[in-house]
Amino acid sequence: MATTAAAMAPPSTSTSASSVLLLRRLPSPASAAQRRCRLGPPPRLRAARPRVSLTSDVSSSSDVAEEEAEHAPKVGRRVRVTAPLRVYHVVKAPDLDIQGMEGVIKQYVGVWKGKRITANFPFKVEFQLTVDTQPKPVKLFVHLREDEFEYIADE
Repeated sequence: MATTAAAMAPPSTSTSASSVLLLRRLPSPASAAQRRCRLGPPPRLRAARPRVSLTSDVSSSSDVAEEEAEHAPKVGRRVRVTAPLRVYHVVKAPDLDIQGMEGVIKQYVGVWKGKRITANFPFKVEFQLTVDTQPKPVKLFVHLREDEFEYIADE
């Protein structure tokens, strides 16, 4: 108790050159946790969510059906990537250059549930990649634009 009284004593008013150090007791982590529990969780800022633009009000359903019919024959065709592209989402092969790789179009994602959406890369293409550490080829999917690949004639 004597140490707290000395630490909280007011500084002397004499003109001597000595200085007084005032100490303040910091709250313990347990008391800080109790205080947080009483006050509730801190308020969280609401993060902006990305939005998908549906353009069904601008185009008619016949336009969407025409677009689906136009791209339906492309699904299942073999393609070769012509643009220099690097993908980083493949764990087995980070920093992978897919230029020249051949794959199969699995899906056209420009139309979703009968409505046209703003997909920047509307073609979902599946590739098979052989990795030294894996006995079987690794499947990877990449979304591409139509100008980033060419169609390969089926043999």
